[in-house]
Amino acid sequence: MRDEAGSVLSSTSPHRRWRFRPPPLRPLLVLCGDAVIAVLSLVAAYHLRFDDPSPYYGDLPLLAATLVVARIAVNARLRLHYWSFKFSNLRDGARIGVAGLSGSAAFVALGYFVLRDHVALPPRGVFVLELLLSCAAMAAIRFGPRLAFTYRADLWPRRRRGVVRTLIVGAGASGEMLLRDLQRGGHDPQRRDTLHVVGFVDDDRHKWGHIVGGKPVLGALDELPRLAARHHVELVVLAIARLPSRRLRALLSLPFHRPMRFKMLPTGYGQLQDRDIAAALRDVSEADLLVREVLTFDHRGAAPSVDPERQLLVAGAAGSIGREVCRQLLELGARRLVMLDIDENGLYVLKRRFDREYPDRDIVAEVADLREPRRLARLMVRYRPRDIFHAAARKHVPLMEAAPCEAVKTNVIGTLHLARVASNYGAERFVYTSTDKAVAPTSVMGATKKIGEMLMRALDREAGEHGVRFIVVRFGNVLDSAGSVVPLFREQIAAGGPVTITHPEIQRYFMTISEAVGLVLRAAYGDHGRLCVLEMGEPLRIVDLARQMITMAGLVPDVDVRLEYTGLRPGEKLFEELMAADESVAEQIDEKIRIVRAPPPPDDLFDHVEELARRADGEDDAAVVELLRRLVPDFRPVERRAASLEPLAESAAVTALDPEHAVEPVG
Repeated sequence: MRDEAGSVLSSTSPHRRWRFRPPPLRPLLVLCGDAVIAVLSLVAAYHLRFDDPSPYYGDLPLLAATLVVARIAVNARLRLHYWSFKFSNLRDGARIGVAGLSGSAAFVALGYFVLRDHVALPPRGVFVLELLLSCAAMAAIRFGPRLAFTYRADLWPRRRRGVVRTLIVGAGASGEMLLRDLQRGGHDPQRRDTLHVVGFVDDDRHKWGHIVGGKPVLGALDELPRLAARHHVELVVLAIARLPSRRLRALLSLPFHRPMRFKMLPTGYGQLQDRDIAAALRDVSEADLLVREVLTFDHRGAAPSVDPERQLLVAGAAGSIGREVCRQLLELGARRLVMLDIDENGLYVLKRRFDREYPDRDIVAEVADLREPRRLARLMVRYRPRDIFHAAARKHVPLMEAAPCEAVKTNVIGTLHLARVASNYGAERFVYTSTDKAVAPTSVMGATKKIGEMLMRALDREAGEHGVRFIVVRFGNVLDSAGSVVPLFREQIAAGGPVTITHPEIQRYFMTISEAVGLVLRAAYGDHGRLCVLEMGEPLRIVDLARQMITMAGLVPDVDVRLEYTGLRPGEKLFEELMAADESVAEQIDEKIRIVRAPPPPDDLFDHVEELARRADGEDDAAVVELLRRLVPDFRPVERRAASLEPLAESAAVTALDPEHAVEPVG
């Protein structure tokens, strides 16, 4: 063992015995250098003060020895011999000044009170000159290596290859700190090249033309394309802590004429120590483009309501939303979790992952089809879940246009089966994840999800105050969910294009998966209301998202990767809505959740659903669509042209037979 001072403590004896550890060599060399500097500075001061200092040579040895003692004692007390040649800063420079003044004061005191009877003291000018020379020399040997390294880093990139010319966005404290870190040694982790900063850009016009850390502030962010071309920049690093997403999207939409990569400072940048900062820089992600402040779900808000021994069940657990629901419930401390899905491969992989990450939890994976009520009832008897999260659905809009009976069997009948067995076998909470496509739907998928919402309200009314609490949580698209545009665009960009977009004006709401699920859990365990709509911010234009993703990939839109418009698909809308015209906000929770008041479902809803099930079992597509129109008055289905839907119908039939894609998360 070692104490704080570095001495070695023997653990073989019952008594505390200390062994002295010799100090490192470098601090001793630094102190020796300070001693040499003191002597040379004193001699130089005599020569600067007198034309002929030879009469003072006799007293010089004793004065030099006294000065060395004073300097070494003060420098050691201020720990100037433990100097960081790589991380020294202005505060360390002030320590040198304090040490110089204190050493000179000690030298003068010793001279006047100890040496004045033995030697002739030098005039005051010698004391002042020695102080200035010593401080300058001590600062030179301490700051010289860093200045030389910085000069070398700035000079050599111009003379050799393997250098990434970099611009820093933001000439504030974070930008200056980033520059210093990169100058100490920053290497591109993707190509193992050195990052060479050519300057800053900043929207603060008062900084333009100023020099920050030896680099100029070249102009505003809007001038980035011109500055990048002029200085042959390859990498742009964003060093603004809270750059608004709107400004970031505007920056990525600038007309760059050369490939450009973008990176950002990592979270907690100020706490990073002794590591290559270039390797810690993160790529700009799609989540950074959201027109909203991304919420990090505070688990403490829901933790008191999740009993660790409470049995939980997640339907659609292998999908994007269901998988994240499982993860966050386990993070909340849930110890008993049943994961249900028809995708056995997805369940198997997820079960292995959670068993590895949460070895002390009772996690069960069950393969089941929501359309089989007997199987669901058997599982309810076996596990008796108290909270059920329903995230399973047929969600692909064009495919469900071609196969409306399949959409009804899962999204309507399957939902009703799961809700019924929840009521019959003692569940206390049933959370249904819905979609903005259920508002004024133009697609079969949206209409079936709307009926699912109506079933939840009807069953909640039927259960009364002491029965199951049926809760609907409605939200828009989530980034990186299965089948969403983000992974599709990423794949198309990697293949060199084209990036396919249905319409240049199409817009969608987006949020991250973790935030969406966090708000679902908050709405579920907050017991705020029966219909909760998540605040999604402003919608994003899909064409803008595509162009920004191409730019983020270091490519130029319409030059390296082409955009192609394919036309709206069956059932697709240009704009999505979060609330219907006949709905109103009853309460706002934390600016993130809206409690919505909706018209009550019709009294004969279950009769219509029963008829819908019969028609779906009979594969009567036309009758199913007509019944959907009756149940959802604002459903405006697109004109169904058999010729154009034949390829989709064939694809839907294949999907229905493939268990890997049979049940998908909403979103």
